[in-house]
Amino acid sequence: MSILSEAQAKAILDKVIALSTADQTSAQLSGGIGGNVRFARNDISTAGLVDDTELGVEVAFGKRVGIATINQFDDASLERVVRRAEDLARLAPENPEFMPIVGKQTYRPTETFSEATAALTAEARAKIAEASILACRKQKLVAAGFLEDGQNFFAHANSNGNFGYQKSTSADYTCTVRTEDGRGSGWVGRNVKDIAKFDAAADVQTAMRKAAASVDAKALEPGKYTVILEPAAGAGLVSFMMNFFDARSADEGRSFLSKQGGGNKIGEQIMDPRVNIYTDPWHPEVSVLPWDGEGLPREKTKIIDAGKVANLEYSRYWASKQGKPETAGWGNIIMEGGSKSTAELIAGTERGILVTRTWYIRLVDPQTVLLTGLTRDGTFYIENGQLQYPIKNFRFNESPVIMLNNIEELGRAVRVKADEGSSMLIPPMKIRDFTFTSLSDAV
Repeated sequence: MSILSEAQAKAILDKVIALSTADQTSAQLSGGIGGNVRFARNDISTAGLVDDTELGVEVAFGKRVGIATINQFDDASLERVVRRAEDLARLAPENPEFMPIVGKQTYRPTETFSEATAALTAEARAKIAEASILACRKQKLVAAGFLEDGQNFFAHANSNGNFGYQKSTSADYTCTVRTEDGRGSGWVGRNVKDIAKFDAAADVQTAMRKAAASVDAKALEPGKYTVILEPAAGAGLVSFMMNFFDARSADEGRSFLSKQGGGNKIGEQIMDPRVNIYTDPWHPEVSVLPWDGEGLPREKTKIIDAGKVANLEYSRYWASKQGKPETAGWGNIIMEGGSKSTAELIAGTERGILVTRTWYIRLVDPQTVLLTGLTRDGTFYIENGQLQYPIKNFRFNESPVIMLNNIEELGRAVRVKADEGSSMLIPPMKIRDFTFTSLSDAV
């Protein structure tokens, strides 16, 4: 029952709205079928299929709100979940930041669905794992990875007559390759809407080359270096920074975007003029649902324009309080780049360090977005445009805000999975004066 048609979803939501006696009612119905396969030590270890559908109902009496969920959809169950939400609302204290539900909206559909991904079978997943494993066995390397895919539907309705429905698909693949003695490690990740664009046998070669090449890593002294951050490495830092583009935290003085003396930094130059970041629900590479969590239609919006803060994300409550127009929450992050590949950036580098990816990133200082984390799975010293030798991993202490002021060059943007699970477009980046603070013996 997980993938309901638009008519089926609307019939259930219409019943829920009609059953409610509250001042206002909204309901969200979503479901999906997700498959996965995990492999380790050059063998498939687990595989599974998850099939689930859930209905969430939110009602309000005045400013008192109640929410209840259920995964049964017969008439008696629908009435039970509505009454539970109403009972909770009557018991709840008034919400001082309560906002009425949105009115009827118009949505422009986005291309979030792929038939090929939706049709993926257990046998097809096993073939993807097999392609990764056999390539590594042939070279006496050891593969461990995970493929997770899913098709989903999302529907919502409210007592003001608003309704939306759309389906989506996604597939996420990661593979870590080690040498048999564990001294070398490489990694590759691919995040796609359309599984037809993914070739495991070709992509795993990247992780294999890095694993074989990273044996006998040398130690470099910590310090400031020119680095080339591959897209997966840069995404960890940039996506963390984007969590601070919230108007309320900036206006209240809790963010690096807070202005001294009050207010925020909209319109101020905070980064290199080559930095352009925006959100666009219709972007063909990273399309997302055309509405946000409250049902407002998403729009293409500039966030950083030529290094200047163009927009911050306003909740409906904070927009109302600040006298700003209501705008939908952002669904994706797109950072513009240039035309060069990572290999071409390396070829143009006299001395530097290539970072395959960053992990275990933690916040040190919210006022500067100072982050700490580690490199892993392939870190190499560059000299005269060539990867000269592997180096031991580093711990870094760096702010992505400072990092994006120290740009040497940007490459061609590609789709990656961001830390919070969404997809983003981000280029490889050549950055000067990136701060490494200590060595890490982990490969």
